[in-house]
Amino acid sequence: MGCAAVIVASGSSRRMGFDKLAAGLNGTPVLLHSVRAFMAAEGISRVVVVCPEDRFALLRDQVFPKPLTRVDGGDLRQDSVASGLAALGDDDTFVAIHDGARPLIRPDSIDACIAAARSFGAAAIGREVADTLKKCDAEGFARHSVDRTGLWAMETPQIFDLALLRRAYAEVQDRQLLVTDEVSAVEAIGVATKLIASPFPNPKVTVPADIHLAEALMP
Repeated sequence: MGCAAVIVASGSSRRMGFDKLAAGLNGTPVLLHSVRAFMAAEGISRVVVVCPEDRFALLRDQVFPKPLTRVDGGDLRQDSVASGLAALGDDDTFVAIHDGARPLIRPDSIDACIAAARSFGAAAIGREVADTLKKCDAEGFARHSVDRTGLWAMETPQIFDLALLRRAYAEVQDRQLLVTDEVSAVEAIGVATKLIASPFPNPKVTVPADIHLAEALMP
């Protein structure tokens, strides 16, 4: 019952203005931090990185303890995930989908999420919303509060029985749905995902200031 990791790293970094996955965190590229975390997780059997050839070059001089392969991505995130899923074989019964731009994920958090996925078929890292939420109008004025009870901000990894996630993505494709994460994909086939509270900061690097924040949060 192996669990493969699919690390999605094919985005264009438009909001960043430069390749955020090549940006250094204490001298190490963002993408390499993410890959190393999955290589160190006990429950991960191999890693597939969805990215272009030039970005994969960030990893070529490294020695890893588990198999590492690359596949091309697509125009949308869901297309890139589908490409990663297509690269998996019969030995992979579970799959962990992770955003390459979340470099602070820790191996023990990955393993905790794998354990939950093995129990429930679907599990994901996230955090309960603690901020006050407001609904604004078209002009940007706050009009009323949104009840945050039961609200979570989703993170990655998101880990699933592989057959289940493939079935969900087939449904997404058949219905031409747009999904931004795998929890949304399995919702399309009526499957609920067990949410695991992220015990450590796990932000996504999106804008230049996030590099400094990630460095400050590194253990």
